[in-house]
Amino acid sequence: MRRREFIRQASAITAALHSPISVASQAPDLSQRIARVIGEYDRQGGHRTGSDVDTKSARWLAGAVRRCGLNPSLEAFIINRVDLKSCYLLVGGRRIEGLPIFDGGFTEAVGARGKFGQLGSETEIGVVEFPPNAEYGPTYLKMRRETRHRAIVIVTRGARSGLTPINAPNFIEPFGPPVLQVSSEEGTWLKEQAGKNAEATLVAQVKRTKAQAFNVTARIAGADPKLAPLVVMTPRSGWGHCASERGGGLACWLEAMRGLAAARPPRGIWFLASSGHELGHIGLEAFMERRHDLVKTARAWIHFGANIGAAQEPSHRLQASTDEFEDIAIAAMKTEGTKADEIMPRGAAPFGEAGHIHRGGGQYVSLLGRNALFHHPADRWPEAVDVAAVARLARAFVKVAITLAQ
Repeated sequence: MRRREFIRQASAITAALHSPISVASQAPDLSQRIARVIGEYDRQGGHRTGSDVDTKSARWLAGAVRRCGLNPSLEAFIINRVDLKSCYLLVGGRRIEGLPIFDGGFTEAVGARGKFGQLGSETEIGVVEFPPNAEYGPTYLKMRRETRHRAIVIVTRGARSGLTPINAPNFIEPFGPPVLQVSSEEGTWLKEQAGKNAEATLVAQVKRTKAQAFNVTARIAGADPKLAPLVVMTPRSGWGHCASERGGGLACWLEAMRGLAAARPPRGIWFLASSGHELGHIGLEAFMERRHDLVKTARAWIHFGANIGAAQEPSHRLQASTDEFEDIAIAAMKTEGTKADEIMPRGAAPFGEAGHIHRGGGQYVSLLGRNALFHHPADRWPEAVDVAAVARLARAFVKVAITLAQ
């Protein structure tokens, strides 16, 4: 890089980090906007991909994009939606309702029958515990591929008691036996029944429905078409109301949109709020399939992931593909009085949608977090959300976006 260009870029970064953000992104209106966005999103209901709520939420988000001054698009993609019919475990004279894994096998109405025991035993139905983010662990998928059980019960074990579903990364290519997820509150009872090798019936009966789901997209045309574009993305679907899981990311996404629209950067910007998060990120894949070269040609992908600004046992993780992007994000967060609790090692595969960019050879900076109510039905507005924390991170990443758009 020539010295003149280096000085120009360094000056732009310094200006973005230390000058005030546009009035459109300033408090107190910022906190009010965040509260409005997350509150409205929460009240819509369960945000499962391809559901009526998911479709209505896409239209609602398109309206929010218009209020930011951009023209939104609803980009449809087709899914073979899973609609539940009868899903339960019958054991020891009790019927326990559950939720099947969406990328596993299913049963007919009669279900799978046989002895009930611990995973790895000689019984027909095995039981095991896993956390709601099990798909990232080393044993979960391996267990499902190698098991000899006819069916499996997973006692979901989150930071709070209850049923906390596991995502379905192989939704397009399901595999393995039927797997029924049940609440952690049933764990003690099921352990007792497994010790007795009680007779059990597991039913995971569903129907498949061809349906549309929608990505919400928008674009700012840059002043210099020769510059590689910036992409700002966040997922917008999930198992439940997802107030803190998805709400903070959506609020940051909209604030980045406001800040970039006001800044009028030279670089073009793509905005993506994708459905299909809990089903292997299929909305992001649909977006990328229509733009084959964008992963590698984009200047960077900014990813607002899960649990940004969660109120219950929060922490935040920064994931970046380069030292430059990491340094920009750390400096911006410092100016807003916040920081990342964890920084992913360079080259490590990132969590969430940023993983697709990593595998595709693209450049990215990603923010996501931990949350005691992750995938939990109690992830509701307002108790689950720290609006002040969301606001600090939104202000910081508006600065990151403006810097990377130069």
